[in-house]
Amino acid sequence: MKRSELIFERPLDLQATQPAEARGVPRDHARLMVSTERGHVHTRFTELAHYLRPGDLLVVNDSATLPASLPAHHADLGAFVVSMATHFGNGMWLIEPRWSSAQPGPLPVTAGMMLTIADLPARLITPYPGLPRLWFAQIDGDVRAAMERTGKPIRYGYVQESYPLATYQTVFAAVPGSAEMPSAAYPFTRRVVDSLRANGVTIAPITLHTGVSSLEVETEVVENHPLYPEPYFVSARTAKLVNQANHERRRVIAVGTTVVRALESAWNGHEVEPSRGFTRLYIHPKRGVNVVDGLITGLHDPVTSHLAMLYTIAGQEAIRESYAEAVREGYLWHEFGDSHLILMEDRRALPEIKWFAQTA
Repeated sequence: MKRSELIFERPLDLQATQPAEARGVPRDHARLMVSTERGHVHTRFTELAHYLRPGDLLVVNDSATLPASLPAHHADLGAFVVSMATHFGNGMWLIEPRWSSAQPGPLPVTAGMMLTIADLPARLITPYPGLPRLWFAQIDGDVRAAMERTGKPIRYGYVQESYPLATYQTVFAAVPGSAEMPSAAYPFTRRVVDSLRANGVTIAPITLHTGVSSLEVETEVVENHPLYPEPYFVSARTAKLVNQANHERRRVIAVGTTVVRALESAWNGHEVEPSRGFTRLYIHPKRGVNVVDGLITGLHDPVTSHLAMLYTIAGQEAIRESYAEAVREGYLWHEFGDSHLILMEDRRALPEIKWFAQTA
């Protein structure tokens, strides 16, 4: 696939600049576009259960967000910030140095450079191969404790103000470890979860600790774009539920691209097995998917690896059409934005769902 195939036009004013909390509305007030082979329906996230079937298995990410933006300093560079992406153990981290929340790098840093991160001594080792904005760093001291003292949630320039860490936690958050919120689950509330369970939908967790935001694909051939490792865990219970759903021809629907990556990383060629480790799995149309039948996700930026995954699940033409629809209808992008349920191809060949909700 060529990089140009991931490009689409989206006005900048369609970026969500505030969380629902700041707008004084419930999270589940977000708009929801439901895309199937029959077209698109526009509704609210509160109506999600009406578009799923009894017996559907919804797999969610239970990773909780860390206050992973830390102050940093270097004698020559002065003050800047560092986004802590992924911890590999023994003080080795993958980090993103930034001038500020709104202004990314690159910073004029070099291998071997000594700096302080939240008053902890750190040494830059080497940039990540193919992703020069990210660096391996050896950090001496308790980074998690430093996050509790001085850390803030990672924030980008389109979000107007700083918000507390609780704003960046989902209703499923249980295992701290994500640099950024697994944002596909942001619009879920207890009300939505209760309605799903009442309608016969089962919910099962995986854990995948997200790093920093999906990096723009810079290689001309999309499949050559590198991804860095992220830790994940698929439990025996969740693996069993997924395999049972597949065996019984019930749908498996992922809440977020992180869930797709975790489940596909645990796929052994025949079924999902209990699995733990780091994954660099890149899901694109050339690879395909084996486990999921649908996806609940936010709206993704042009030229990102997340968009390539959506092409894999639903097809390039369908996703480009749905994104054009989202732009026409004024949907909002990013972690506090609107939501998209993709059910474009039903591998289970079950009867059509009954449509209840009204257009929003």
